[in-house]
Amino acid sequence: MGRYHAKMGWLAEEVMNKSHCAMIDMVFELNGEALPTSYPFALWNELVRCVPQLANSDLAGIIPLRTAESGGKILLPKRAKLVIRLPRALAGIVSGLPGRELDISGNTLRLGAGQPRQIQPHATLHAQLVIGADDEASLLKEMQGHLDAMGIRAGLICGGRRTLSDNGHTLSGHGLVIYDLAPEASLHLQSAGLGAGRRFGCGIFMPYKIISGLE
Repeated sequence: MGRYHAKMGWLAEEVMNKSHCAMIDMVFELNGEALPTSYPFALWNELVRCVPQLANSDLAGIIPLRTAESGGKILLPKRAKLVIRLPRALAGIVSGLPGRELDISGNTLRLGAGQPRQIQPHATLHAQLVIGADDEASLLKEMQGHLDAMGIRAGLICGGRRTLSDNGHTLSGHGLVIYDLAPEASLHLQSAGLGAGRRFGCGIFMPYKIISGLE
């Protein structure tokens, strides 16, 4: 994957081995209009340009923006937010981001005020793109193995196949919903994530509508 290569594999072991390294979401106001669908690559590069220390953390990642697609581009809502999930100990390194302008493939994003947001336990979580096996059955088996290794008991639902691509560099996988999570397991999964490409928003879990008791 060239310069966009992300460290493969889930990061649960690192999180468990660094109990002092609690995770937190840093939320920034965001002003802009439209972005290319491949925006996560350029967005990460711009954030690292502003905050080079981000590149040194395998746990830091961008939560996918809430957008609407139109004519091959994605449109930002007026109250768009940029959310960076990272170790609490590193929260201070992004304190200088408010007021910065980011060049996202020729599109300008302006960052506004930022504030921390605690990660809360939710019984059902969703990731837009989890990198793994090509077919749904194999991906579910692969991710179930990761959850077992993490000591997490929960149900899984695989979504449609998704691809994130820019200049020949491609990340592919599926959306994934994990439900019936105990509170501690939910916090663990949100902190560790699943799969590669975390810095580009892959394998990062967010709250989803409640699903429970499915067979």
